[in-house]
Amino acid sequence: MGLPSKVKIIDVGPRDGLQNEKQVVPAEVKTHLVHLLQEAGLREIEVTSFVSPKWVPQMADNAQVMQAIARRADIEYSVLVPNMKGFEAAVASRPDEIVVFASASESFSQKNINCSIAESIERFAPVVQAAHAQGIRVRGAMSCTVGCPYEGDIAPAQVESLARLLRGVGVDRVDVADTIGVGTPLKIQRALEATFKHFGVDQVSGHFHDTYGQAIGNTLAALELGVWNFQSSVAGLGGCPYAKGATGNVATEDVVFMLHGMGIDTGIDLDRLVDAGLYISAQLGRPSSSRAGTAIAKKRPEPEGGAPGSVCV
Repeated sequence: MGLPSKVKIIDVGPRDGLQNEKQVVPAEVKTHLVHLLQEAGLREIEVTSFVSPKWVPQMADNAQVMQAIARRADIEYSVLVPNMKGFEAAVASRPDEIVVFASASESFSQKNINCSIAESIERFAPVVQAAHAQGIRVRGAMSCTVGCPYEGDIAPAQVESLARLLRGVGVDRVDVADTIGVGTPLKIQRALEATFKHFGVDQVSGHFHDTYGQAIGNTLAALELGVWNFQSSVAGLGGCPYAKGATGNVATEDVVFMLHGMGIDTGIDLDRLVDAGLYISAQLGRPSSSRAGTAIAKKRPEPEGGAPGSVCV
């Protein structure tokens, strides 16, 4: 299959990127980050999650952030929900899509959400039904599709089984996620091909972490199979608390730089995207993890009264 001419990116930075930050990120900072991503041309943004503040205190301001966003009709806003209670809390915020999640690894499922894969699917079935009844789309995030911190390599058959279960409960589309960033191009392609047995290429997206520096190569491997939907995180935010050494998602800036260099349209203004990455990195008090974002910022002329690439908001 030839490379796609256009790619759609979901930036998951506001949710997946910030959820494990130990420092409290104020709601107004999260909201402004969403606005910067909108201005950069992102048309799908994963904003927050409706999980118990006991488990993810960083997302305790979920409703506040959703309410504060200056929403646009041409942008889709998604939120993650862990169960029916989370869905019921999320509905008032009018998400365009909810994200449910399950693992291809039995061990990771037990460690992450304290239940088996089968139990997680059973838990999500009524959530999917309730969402569809209200006209809300459902995306299924499939974690650990190539590797697990407890089980090691994950066989494509495990991925195929999870995709089948998610299709069985009515999930509209799925993410093939390399949660701990151990995937390499052929492993990613095998996981994708296993998923294609139950979802068409238009319903499958790639979600690659960059722990071993393989995420850009894995993105290209997915493109070669015709995948044109991807998730990434501005400034490379994120990580997995259950995998020692696992770093963040592939940086949106890096993915966009590669795609534009290949002549693939994203609809994203790379300079504005870099601004968004610089903003959130400054708020967190550390440099951006985006290689492209850092390089572009360093080439900018020094603004009057500020360092090269600084952003005043």
